[in-house]
Amino acid sequence: MSRKGGKNIQKARAQLQGHPYPLLEAAGLLKKVKFAKFNETVELVVNMGVDPKQSDQMIRGTVVLPHGLGKTKRVLVIAGGEKVREAQDAGADFVGGEDMVAKIMEGWTDFDAVIATPDMMRSAGKLGKVLGPRGLMPNPKTGTVTFDVSQAVREIKAGKVEFRLDKTAIIHSPIGKADFDAPKIAENAQALLAAIVKAKPAAAKGKYIKRVTLTSTMGPGIPVDLAEVESSTGAAA
Repeated sequence: MSRKGGKNIQKARAQLQGHPYPLLEAAGLLKKVKFAKFNETVELVVNMGVDPKQSDQMIRGTVVLPHGLGKTKRVLVIAGGEKVREAQDAGADFVGGEDMVAKIMEGWTDFDAVIATPDMMRSAGKLGKVLGPRGLMPNPKTGTVTFDVSQAVREIKAGKVEFRLDKTAIIHSPIGKADFDAPKIAENAQALLAAIVKAKPAAAKGKYIKRVTLTSTMGPGIPVDLAEVESSTGAAA
């Protein structure tokens, strides 16, 4: 980080009071301390009280954010037959079958989401090494392996995001852009938190959500009041 960048982040941190904030207040503060010249991505960071090494404590799911992400995702559909037209009519940016699989194998990755029909998964399965590390591999659990391609495309275009627990028991997820007004940021964050609570594994014991932080690409992390989160989502139950 440059010296100027370092000074900016220190100045932004100095405006924080050192205590957790209600979600709406945290969203307003995030906009107030913003110093980057570009339209940053706003992210929610959720520290979870589960063990990611235990397969029965994995947390994964999707949620359609009420105000979207502030940008339209480029959607690729791997399908054949009548599903090609269905995907195109729903607004998919790229549609194809074996040709698309081959193109990706050759290094093409100019897309943000991938949907595949179940009958194409034998071919699409070859893409695990390419799409897996980027979190783009189609999966039935997230609704991206489906014959209902029109609904899947529309949901992703509307702001559907996938969340999952990482190896350090943290969920990182984008929830919008810095130019969103504070209520929209707070409502998107609330929707994500509610989805995380809904995805609670049966094996999870003790405190489920340990810490929630709101942040932007360049800005400081703003701690969110956990009591308010638990009250509004039922996380403490």
